[in-house]
This record gives sequence, C-alpha cells and structure tokens, in this order.
Amino acid sequence: MKATALLATLVLGILAALLAAEAQQPRTIPRIAFLTLAPGLRAVRSEGFVQGLRELGYVEGQNIIIEYWGSGSNVDRLRENAAELVRLGVHVIVTGGQSRHGPPKR
Repeated sequence: MKATALLATLVLGILAALLAAEAQQPRTIPRIAFLTLAPGLRAVRSEGFVQGLRELGYVEGQNIIIEYWGSGSNVDRLRENAAELVRLGVHVIVTGGQSRHGPPKR
C-alpha cells in the first residue's frame, strides 16, 4: 500500500503542475493512462491506485479521466501502446511491474 500511496502522490504532483500551467487556458479534465501487460484492462493493482486518488479528491469521470490500456502480456504491444498514448497527449502514463522481490504480500 505504501507504493500505491507514493505513486498516487507522484501522479498528483505532476497533475498539480499541469493544472497550474493551464490556469489561463480553458479547463480540461486531466487524463491518466493506466498501462499494463495484464490481459484484463482493469488490473487488480489499479484498484488501489484509483482508491488513493479518490482519497485525495480525484474522482474518475468527474475531475479526472483514467484510461485502461492492456497489452495482453505482449511486450512489443506494450511499447506500441506507450507510443500511442504519447501521441494522444495523455497527461500522465502510469504503469507498474513486479518487483525483484516478488508480488506484494497480502
């Protein structure tokens, strides 16, 4: 859970900087892309991330948009998706992987 809180804090810092830079422009809802190798678009680990954002006042569909991109365990597809997300201009790309120490303990 500490990693999720750290990741949420990092993303929120980036979003705050983006929002401050866009203060003079018409308000746009920040877009986060959650990019994963998992076959399912809403990986189990993304739920903690979304909950962390919610606890900080960011609600998916209200003041933030989260797009889920799965690559079906295909590393080449993961690279293609990352390049596409950059072209689409999402504000933040979030991804994760298994640590060298194995999966998180529950």
